[in-house]
Amino acid sequence: MKKNILIIIIIATAFTSCKKWLDVTPQSQVSEDDLFKTEQGFEEAMNGIYSRCAQGDLYGTELTFGFPDVLAQNFSIESAYDERRYLQTSLYNYKDADFISRKDNAWKGLYNAIGNCNLILENVDSKKNLFTDIGHDLIKGEALGMRAYLHFDALRLFGPSFATGASTKAIPYVTSFTNKVTNLSTVTESLDKMIADLLQAKELLRPIDPIMSAYYRVNYPNITDTLQYTEESSTDLFLQNRRHRFNYYAVCAELARVYLYKNDKANALVNAMEVINSKKFPFTDKADFINSDIKLKDRVMYKELIFAFYIPNMAGQLSLMFNQANRSILIKQSGADFLYETGGVGGSDNRYKQWFATVDAGNRNLALQKYVRNPDAKDNDATANRHPLMAPALRLSEMFYIAAECTYDANPQQAQGLVDSVRTARGIDASLATNSKDEFMNELVKEARKDFYGEGQIFYMYKRLNKAIAGLNGGSYGPSSNIFVLPLPNDEIEFGQRN
Repeated sequence: MKKNILIIIIIATAFTSCKKWLDVTPQSQVSEDDLFKTEQGFEEAMNGIYSRCAQGDLYGTELTFGFPDVLAQNFSIESAYDERRYLQTSLYNYKDADFISRKDNAWKGLYNAIGNCNLILENVDSKKNLFTDIGHDLIKGEALGMRAYLHFDALRLFGPSFATGASTKAIPYVTSFTNKVTNLSTVTESLDKMIADLLQAKELLRPIDPIMSAYYRVNYPNITDTLQYTEESSTDLFLQNRRHRFNYYAVCAELARVYLYKNDKANALVNAMEVINSKKFPFTDKADFINSDIKLKDRVMYKELIFAFYIPNMAGQLSLMFNQANRSILIKQSGADFLYETGGVGGSDNRYKQWFATVDAGNRNLALQKYVRNPDAKDNDATANRHPLMAPALRLSEMFYIAAECTYDANPQQAQGLVDSVRTARGIDASLATNSKDEFMNELVKEARKDFYGEGQIFYMYKRLNKAIAGLNGGSYGPSSNIFVLPLPNDEIEFGQRN
């Protein structure tokens, strides 16, 4: 009997010309045999994975500017206005019904996308004759890379860190498209499986990914000079805008993340430096970051994105998350001043100046502007913006932070210089000056928190380092497994996967 599968299909959307964004086909019930009888079918299935990731329960909201940033105490959440959406989350009440729903939906969403990766991987080799040119290796490399990427976020949410529970059973690492229960892997086993997937993806993509070409140049979509911008120059739509896909350098960047999580600093450094030394991803020019014309402003620092998800409905998601009437996901002026150290080194920090706007002067409330779109742009047309609306997944600054952490023991001065490279790009002229590794790591976390604000990443850094989370009021939270390890969904426990 042929099995039917539910796949979300997006055809020529975030991966085509930024000058014409097509509507998304929401969901299609597709026969597996029908879907995988052409190369285009595999492309549609791969596009479907990115489309699934862009939904609100994953990187369209929750895992970008949603509950991981709330857990990291990045917002000033007031009980008088919250309506329970995030107040209990900020208090680490993991028994709260609303929080359970959010984290369980994220779990289900991650594993739904993982299942679709596995579906592609189970068919791609047996249908190799369908592909022309580089199609087979590109599809297989992206699917392997995304399988590792999604598992890693599941591990960072629901498993202990390597530092505190390397041998603890954590998450199922699912490698087949099946309804059979997959037993839990330990933290170490999970990381090793991710590394294996990523290394295979790296070998597949290295010789064929268009982003590796010396002629592939990243820039804004409205740049017509082909010497400055070649991301859409391919006649094959599937080969355009590689940074919107899990490209070769995304594999390197994710390997740097995973190796560092496993405390393998040598391999983390090699992969982070491969991204940095490629010089594919330039730091955003100050003129673009602070431009007074919103149509020319680049708040998300688009050219620095190694991998990102196109979020066509981000404006709607933001209106639910950051608004004066709700007030649940705002930040007090005092909290922003604390995070960005505006009374000292952060006085010239352009991130603080460009990313926050006063929405309630009386209560000194600020709202995040990082993902604000041009108000004149139509909901289905991003061409009036400097760049498409993207949720950052891997960015250049993180590679500098990883390289700095991995370099410090051998060369503290070089490590500080790597952090200074990011600080200078953000408008901070003062050099980092620390006298010990502990002091350096404290400063590194502070700098990463500034850059990752609203991206859902800093919670994972606190967790990896088993470091107390600094509150906006000067207090601290943890470190504790009661904070850092989210409970598995009940059905995972009921199926006996903790055995």
